[in-house]
Amino acid sequence: MRIARFSANRGDGAGEPAYGIVTGDLDQYGQPADDAVIVELAGDPLYVGIKLLEREHRLADVKLLAPVLPRSKVVGVGKNYARHAAEMGGDQPTEPLLFLKPNTSVIGPGDAILYPRQSEHLSYEGEVAVVIGRICRDVPPELATDVIFGYTIANDVTARDLQKSDNQWARAKGMDTFCPLGPWIENDLDPQAFADGRRLQTFVNGDVVQDGTTADMTWQIPDLIAYISAAMTLLPGDVILTGTPEGVGAMDVGDEVEVFVEGLGALTNTVARR
Repeated sequence: MRIARFSANRGDGAGEPAYGIVTGDLDQYGQPADDAVIVELAGDPLYVGIKLLEREHRLADVKLLAPVLPRSKVVGVGKNYARHAAEMGGDQPTEPLLFLKPNTSVIGPGDAILYPRQSEHLSYEGEVAVVIGRICRDVPPELATDVIFGYTIANDVTARDLQKSDNQWARAKGMDTFCPLGPWIENDLDPQAFADGRRLQTFVNGDVVQDGTTADMTWQIPDLIAYISAAMTLLPGDVILTGTPEGVGAMDVGDEVEVFVEGLGALTNTVARR
């Protein structure tokens, strides 16, 4: 099922965030049908489970928000596709290359990616994101599915010039708005679906700029969870960004950037000046 976080004018706290289940099938572009509805849930399903209320909204009438707000961290994995590692220069890492993005970098679908004055080269990176469902540490790969709440789409926005000049990635990847997530969390998929291959595309102003498959990830999702949880405790709502395929490039003010992942949907954001 597709679990969304949204804001709607309900008349009893207009605009307050709520959670719900998005109904209906997606078309070939990852878009729901025009008559899709969202059935409201009683609280955050990460903590209270799936409890449906007798209240629904037309999906077209609500604003989708970031489907999860990590209370702890976003863990990124760099150069997890061989061709992306090659386009970035240097050798592919022999172990997963980890970095952190603060939770203040998270925004939702339709929100603006803010182009900071400190950078002159802002880049998109379309990715699959994993949402952790419970506290865990030292998770073996074969038990990874036990700690996964679901999957969403991410754009690992990067100030490429700052990444080069700083020689580490905290500022280049951690600024406000540098982690769009959405449009919802899909919790009915198995990690093997991504190992078998799901198409991942990024579009800038309608033009395809990335076109890859998750089968090309060097380290698949269970291995990433095992590696990361051996180093740090993962908490409910933590997010893992699994890496991006080749084709990364620049975004400019006014651009519309869409990341599509087969079976997950499409995440769209615009770029605005900060």
